[in-house]
Amino acid sequence: MSAVIELRNVRKVYRRDSLSVPVLDDVSLEVAEAEFLGLMGPSGSGKSTLLNLVAGIDQPTAGSVRVAGTDISGLPERKLADWRARHIGFIFQLYNLIPVLTAFENVELPLLLTRLSRKQRREHVMAALDIVGVADRAAHYPRQLSGGQEQRVAIARAVVTDPTVLLADEPTGDLDAASAGDILTLLQRLNREFRKTIVMVTHDPRAAERATRMLHLDKGTLVEQVRG
Repeated sequence: MSAVIELRNVRKVYRRDSLSVPVLDDVSLEVAEAEFLGLMGPSGSGKSTLLNLVAGIDQPTAGSVRVAGTDISGLPERKLADWRARHIGFIFQLYNLIPVLTAFENVELPLLLTRLSRKQRREHVMAALDIVGVADRAAHYPRQLSGGQEQRVAIARAVVTDPTVLLADEPTGDLDAASAGDILTLLQRLNREFRKTIVMVTHDPRAAERATRMLHLDKGTLVEQVRG
């Protein structure tokens, strides 16, 4: 099966004044189409940095990042933004919903950059909300939703453009155990039923167990996790 994500000898060093802070060290990685990759590691190990590189939010210091057939390592910002809008759906730990917008309006936001008509946007939004199980909350504001419902709306926003890759950064980190389990089951469904390629960063071994493959990132180096 073809690789949707390919990192080749990637290094990432952050520089602050005269100080250099190495974060990723010669990381190479392939993620196949429709794979669900769990990425674990201690705080500061470079997990979120790796996600940001795959999303084109950050650029590698050395090496190449190829996603959905495009080498994004050196793309200019305008082309990168267009590419990201087509190919990347991002799910955050703290949902990042806009409080003054309804669930419907939050999910519709990425579609406002497309050429879809108002009717088409509505159809896409309601389909996404239905997939994640909160279509009946379309008119509710974030403050009227539980944490689990907010994360479902955030996932609907991430999938509404039908992106090539879903990137989830600690998607259950702010949820109770029951809600976290529901969100992980939803991600598994998106992977299995809708064949979404997912890379999920988590510190929770129980969450990582839901993935089809696990990797451990420690001190900027990737190690394959062997399941017991």
